[in-house]
Amino acid sequence: AVVSTQSTGEMEKLEWNEPNNEIIKRLENHVFGSSGRCLDATHVLDLHEDGYIKPHIDSVKFCGALVSGMSLLSDAVMRLKLDDDNYSDVFIPRLSVYIMSRHIRYKYTHEILPNTSTIHGKEVHRTRRITLMKRSIESDHVDL
Repeated sequence: AVVSTQSTGEMEKLEWNEPNNEIIKRLENHVFGSSGRCLDATHVLDLHEDGYIKPHIDSVKFCGALVSGMSLLSDAVMRLKLDDDNYSDVFIPRLSVYIMSRHIRYKYTHEILPNTSTIHGKEVHRTRRITLMKRSIESDHVDL
């Protein structure tokens, strides 16, 4: 797993209660359109306040070219890094949706920084963060 061994939990979830299922379907439609070309399971990542996600590049073995995340409970800072001299920190507000594809997923490492980070001079204190991830199906790979 790419998450730290500290205070995290991950699972794949197929079934939701009706109100939550409606939200998941809206996310799928927004990101993948009416084609519904995403994996059935929603990847749920529970990142506790003292946890973080290590820098990683996504594997092409597990899904296609597109991944979306619905960030719940807390603001966070994601770092996208090509090399030591070329990186960018991205503010991810709570209750937002982000989409990553192509070069960002396969050429840059990405990580969720530890619970206190600074971006554009503003301190971001991340508390517990739950993210619902939807991924495109494997056959949707694109040439890089």
